[in-house]
Amino acid sequence: MATVVALHVAPGSRLPMKAVSTVSVEAGAGIVGDRYHGAKHRQVSVQSLAALAEAAELFGAEIAPGLTRRNVTISAGTVPREPGALIRLGPVLLEVVRVAAPCKLLDDTIGPGAQDALRHRGGSICRVLEGGEVSIGDPVSLDRPDPVPSELVGG
Repeated sequence: MATVVALHVAPGSRLPMKAVSTVSVEAGAGIVGDRYHGAKHRQVSVQSLAALAEAAELFGAEIAPGLTRRNVTISAGTVPREPGALIRLGPVLLEVVRVAAPCKLLDDTIGPGAQDALRHRGGSICRVLEGGEVSIGDPVSLDRPDPVPSELVGG
């Protein structure tokens, strides 16, 4: 089973991410003390170590989880990218809103080519459905939404 292996917050845009062992997550608001707390949809970002390992291979050097500017890093599995997919981090329930696209800032902070290496490997942006405390070591559950029955798909 996957677990939470890293937690990061930044109090403002472009400020360095700070590693923490526990975060307080509020339903409908996000991580207390993070720059996106109170945002409508972009409340928590989640990435996986597996995707970081793939990106590091393309980039040619290790990429530390905190440098990607994501809040939560999980130990294993593929972070769902489909809107509506659910991610449970301990007691907290997240809903995927969209893919987390890496920004140009990563080339400046990690090195040239980091943005391209992280493309399609940057995790997902989520909104918080159920809040609570998340700590390093908490279990992670990744659930994808049910597929739309073929008789309901237009065509």
